Amino acid sequence: MATARPTLQASRRDVTGKQVARLRRDGRLPAVVFGRGLESENVQVDTHQFELLRRHTTGNTLIDLSVDGDKARPVLVHGVQVHPVTRRPLHADLFLVRMTEEITVDVPLATTGSSRAIEDEGGTLNHPTETIRIRALPDHLPEVVEYAIDSLVDFDATIRVRDLVLPGDVTLLTDPDEVVAKVLAPRVEVEEVPVAEAAEGAEAEAAEGEPEGAGGSPTESSSEGGSNSDS
Repeated sequence: MATARPTLQASRRDVTGKQVARLRRDGRLPAVVFGRGLESENVQVDTHQFELLRRHTTGNTLIDLSVDGDKARPVLVHGVQVHPVTRRPLHADLFLVRMTEEITVDVPLATTGSSRAIEDEGGTLNHPTETIRIRALPDHLPEVVEYAIDSLVDFDATIRVRDLVLPGDVTLLTDPDEVVAKVLAPRVEVEEVPVAEAAEGAEAEAAEGEPEGAGGSPTESSSEGGSNSDS
């Protein structure tokens, strides 16, 4: 049974430029709907509804967008401009997709399981590749690709893009040899000895290894075998 797609209501927008600040104060988010071979359309959506939607979806989630009550059309949130301080959305780009045409997107990667090299050896997980690029029909786009890190049993083990399990109707565009994850060995910190302590230690070692009487110090002469003052 197919899962119902999330929905978003919008209305057409005539306000543009600096005047959109008033829309934002009224709780409305300016947006643009565009698609290949289509003329872009200015719309506005409820800011609170849009933020709730973003919390439960990814950039690859198909959303049914209805403008002024018209028949819903599938869109992807192509991009969101946010305020640099408050992180609240300022503008959204909504990409209108054609369900019969493949599109290219970046899909985030997520780890599952546990690594013995981390748990037992104190290593640190390094995942230089956090997304992969794929091509697929809009309703076949995975929202996330998960991979298990249980195979990372030591610091030599590596997971590469070719090790990921992808749906059969998805075409991988990222280099299969690209490293996805590996465990880095813990750093060994060498404790530095202060210069003064090092010098004192060297002098102490030298003194311990120096034979008695060395260095021109006078020694007590023994009467046994010494010169006979009576002769």
